[in-house]
Amino acid sequence: MTEDLRTRRDRALGAGAPLFYNEPIELVRGEGVHLYDPHGRRYVDLYNNVPCVGHANPRVVEAMTRQQATLNVHSRYLHEGIVELAERLAGLHPAGPNPDSPNPDGTGPPIESVIFSCSGTEAVEVALAMARVATGRRGIVATDATYHGNSEAVHALTRAATDPAAHPEIRTIPFPRQFRPIEPGASPTALAAAHLRHLEEAIASLRDTGPGLAAVIFCSILANEGLPDIPPGFMPAAAAMVREAGGLVIADEVQAGYGRTGRWWGYQVSGFEPDIVVTGKPMGNGLPLSATAARRELVERFRRAYRHFNTFAASPLQAAVGLAVIDEIEQRDLLSQVASVGTGLKQALTERMVGRPWMGDVRGHGLFLGIEAVDGGPDPVPDRDRAVDVANRLKDKGFLVSNAGADGNVVKIRPPLVFGHDDAREFLAAFDEVLAETDGG
Repeated sequence: MTEDLRTRRDRALGAGAPLFYNEPIELVRGEGVHLYDPHGRRYVDLYNNVPCVGHANPRVVEAMTRQQATLNVHSRYLHEGIVELAERLAGLHPAGPNPDSPNPDGTGPPIESVIFSCSGTEAVEVALAMARVATGRRGIVATDATYHGNSEAVHALTRAATDPAAHPEIRTIPFPRQFRPIEPGASPTALAAAHLRHLEEAIASLRDTGPGLAAVIFCSILANEGLPDIPPGFMPAAAAMVREAGGLVIADEVQAGYGRTGRWWGYQVSGFEPDIVVTGKPMGNGLPLSATAARRELVERFRRAYRHFNTFAASPLQAAVGLAVIDEIEQRDLLSQVASVGTGLKQALTERMVGRPWMGDVRGHGLFLGIEAVDGGPDPVPDRDRAVDVANRLKDKGFLVSNAGADGNVVKIRPPLVFGHDDAREFLAAFDEVLAETDGG
């Protein structure tokens, strides 16, 4: 049946549409952290961040059903729900320290206003346009292993690393990391300084060649880069450098935000203050919902310049679901659970590194962890095949992870936020079985 479905899929979608695992699985139902195939086999989901408060979450399902049965229109009508969602979302962002602030307490202008969209790609597009309108410049800086979306403009941030000549308004810098660093043997402080020099050069290049600097965009925890341990001080220093050059700082929180790290936002963990924040995927627990949030002045300048409208965004349905997700996170105190479960799971995985050179690094925050697979030599070389093998073996035991990172060699562990201590113990038992099979114990 699976092979037949795969053949039909290739015909219907076109061959090349990606699938996970050497032997793909068909899923027909989900509940909490569990997924089920047509034969009733249960899998524990350790990958999907979209259903952040769990598959088929009852509160979300009820809110979605009730609102769809009542009213769903576009945003050119007044509706209490969408205003409340924007207010709740903005209120989740604290005003952090800002050295350029005129306020005596050193706090910068808060995140005040929101533009809703239906995907992270759309929300990033809005953020880039907003920065360009605000600064009057076009240049964007990203990392050399970034991913922020699929549209022509947004995916250019990814393509610029391999084809810079085709993207003259974009500069990429080596993503900051401490494991397998760009300067082997350097201290964390020296590494931060080295990466800041790359950023300074990128800003100067944009200035000297014409586009000028509009913004830097980072995933706050560098998720697609492989969750590297960022050299301490780099992120706040980078933000200050960008602002000094007249640019804005965009935090992509599509993966990092909504409690993923045990804090509401990844930038709280990385220690910097953004001007523009992009959220997506988890906001709707499966319903298409994303947002670009900034201080009111930036949002209103963008609106005047673009007269932006999105038929399916800022809808009553999005509002109902978005509010239900926030309620679930807050009322179930999921931030505390994520921090507690994530800390224990990371410690347990770190302990398993002993005697296993292939486990080059265990890192991450909250319920977003990565195990970097390497060849085990004195100068570690990425071992993508090992990461893929571990993911496939875990799938066969009923636990779904994947591989990611700049070299595809990081075992990516990112379950829904409702993943608990018992789920973690179950996963670790399966992981130990994989270690026994591949390492002899």
